[in-house]
Amino acid sequence: MSSQFVELDWAGRPVTIEHAWVGVDDATRPLIVFLHEGLGSLSMWRDFPQRLCEAANCRGLVYSRPGYGRSTPRAAEEAWGPDFMHRQAHEVLPSLLQALDIDTARHRPWLFGHSDGASIALLHAARFAQRVAGSIVLAPHTLVEDLSLASIEKARQAYRDTDLRERLARHHDDPDSAFWGWNDIWLLPQFRHWTIESEIATITGPLLAVQGLDDEYGTLEQIRGIARRVPQTQLLELRDCGHSPHRDQPAALITAATAFIQTHLGEKP
Repeated sequence: MSSQFVELDWAGRPVTIEHAWVGVDDATRPLIVFLHEGLGSLSMWRDFPQRLCEAANCRGLVYSRPGYGRSTPRAAEEAWGPDFMHRQAHEVLPSLLQALDIDTARHRPWLFGHSDGASIALLHAARFAQRVAGSIVLAPHTLVEDLSLASIEKARQAYRDTDLRERLARHHDDPDSAFWGWNDIWLLPQFRHWTIESEIATITGPLLAVQGLDDEYGTLEQIRGIARRVPQTQLLELRDCGHSPHRDQPAALITAATAFIQTHLGEKP
C-alpha cells in the first residue's frame, strides 16, 4: 500500500494521518474503512484489505491512528485516558472522513475493525448509526476480561525482554508511542471497569462479529454479548484461530465478509 498523508486538528493540535486507498478504482462502489488493532498500523494489515476489497468489489480506506504507524506519534508526556477508544470513534474518525471529503450522509461507509479498532467501529456505528452502512468487527472488546489483562501483561514483559520493540519498529515511526499508549491504559486499575455494552444497543445497521475459538485476548462472551444487545448481529466463530482472524483464517474471513456485504447490498454473493 502506498501511503498518503492528511492533516487534522485534534485535541487542539494538528496531527498528520497516514492513510492509503485500496481495492477497486470505482467511486460508485461502496467504501470499507479499516480500523487497526491496539498495536496495529496501516502496514500491519499487509495485503488483507486489498484482498477483501477485490473479493467484495469495494473501495478501501486504511489508516494509522494518531500515535501509530507513520501518523503523528503520541507526545512523550501525553497520557491517554480510559476514553481513548471513544475519542477515536467520536472525534478522530469523523474528522478524517471529513478531511478526505467522504460524504457519509450520501455514501455511508462500511466499517471493518480489529480488536481495539473493532471497539472503535462499534462505538462509531452506535453514535453515527445513520452514517454507517454496516460493520464487521474482529475480536472486539466490549468489556474487560481477566484473560485480556493477563495477555496484555505478558505483552508488557515481551516488550521489555524480547525483540518485540524492534519488530514493532518496522511498522511504527515511534514504537514506544504505539506500545505504551496502548499498554498503559489497558493496565490502569480504573480501566478494569471499562465497558461499552450499553452503548452499542443503538447500532441499527448490519453487524458481523467474528472471533477465533483460540483468542488469547478475549472469550466468546465478547461477541455473544454483542448479539444479545444488537439483535441483527451475525456471529462467526472460527476454529484454529487466535486473536487475528485476518491472519489466521484469511480465506474463510474473506468469504464470509464478502457474502455479508454483498447480501446487504442486494448483490449476489
